[in-house]
Amino acid sequence: MQRLSVQESGQADGKKGGVMRNVVGKVAVVTGGGQGIGRALAERFGAEGMKVVIADVVPQLVETTTAELRAQGLDIIGVVTDVTSLESVEALRDATLAEYGAVHIICNNAGIGSGSEGQIWEHHVNDWRWSLDVNVMGVVNGINAFVPHMLAQDEEGHVVNTTSGNGGFTPLINSAVYATTKAAVTTITECLWGQLREVGAKVSASLLYPSTNSPGMLNTGIWRPGANRPDRYDRPGAAPKEGRDALGSYLKRMEEAGQEVVFAPLSEVADICFEGIVNDTFWITAPSAPQQQKIRDRARSQIEMTPPEYLLAANMMTSRPRDAKR
Repeated sequence: MQRLSVQESGQADGKKGGVMRNVVGKVAVVTGGGQGIGRALAERFGAEGMKVVIADVVPQLVETTTAELRAQGLDIIGVVTDVTSLESVEALRDATLAEYGAVHIICNNAGIGSGSEGQIWEHHVNDWRWSLDVNVMGVVNGINAFVPHMLAQDEEGHVVNTTSGNGGFTPLINSAVYATTKAAVTTITECLWGQLREVGAKVSASLLYPSTNSPGMLNTGIWRPGANRPDRYDRPGAAPKEGRDALGSYLKRMEEAGQEVVFAPLSEVADICFEGIVNDTFWITAPSAPQQQKIRDRARSQIEMTPPEYLLAANMMTSRPRDAKR
């Protein structure tokens, strides 16, 4: 694991927010920390000598992951947390302060795929409600619960909100609900960054676009859309409690297309995130030429007021190829 130092650049100017120059002994909180990217973040923070709090809505994941990471020698606690509830996130904050006395990094990472089906006009309203409550309001609740205390500490700190290239840059048109939530997270974080700079805070903010320098897909819980759906968001035809196997469907399409699928290590996402924090990088992402081209195409479409035809590119992430009947 490469240890990274703060780059001397304009972004590290003390007039433009705090930089986490020394993380040893500092406290990081990660929502959605029971598995996947959240667990990888917790492991990386702990390996850097930080005290870590993982939060997850699934009690078994909290218990198991906390025990496993403690066995690795990490200073870590786990707190069962429902990010759709401000009271639950405030309880997470209070548990963190009771155990460690401070919080320096909050990663609002919890997110779900609702398992919505059909066209956008056919998506059930509860798919929208559940996704917005977790993916968007979970971030808002994290900001509201933690940022005021982080500002009052008057210490260097950082807020990391997990977004996605799907919505955070350009949307996949057959993933309307998820893309909408990640577009919202992107805007929220831009506003947060601007307002923190405006008041001269020592706390800064970043967007994490899960990505890696190694080629490959990311095998995370997002491939189980509909998993752990609370009863209040139930709908007819909803996926089972364990979620729908979207990964299996994707792998089958790729096999039929004669394309091999490889998976990149989630630890690389954590590496990129940690580097982004210590260097106060706002757009935390691995460079991607195809994604950069889509960003340019979108900007050109907006400036020239042309139809967003870049949205119609073939995409194996969905079951609908470009020339499918509409």
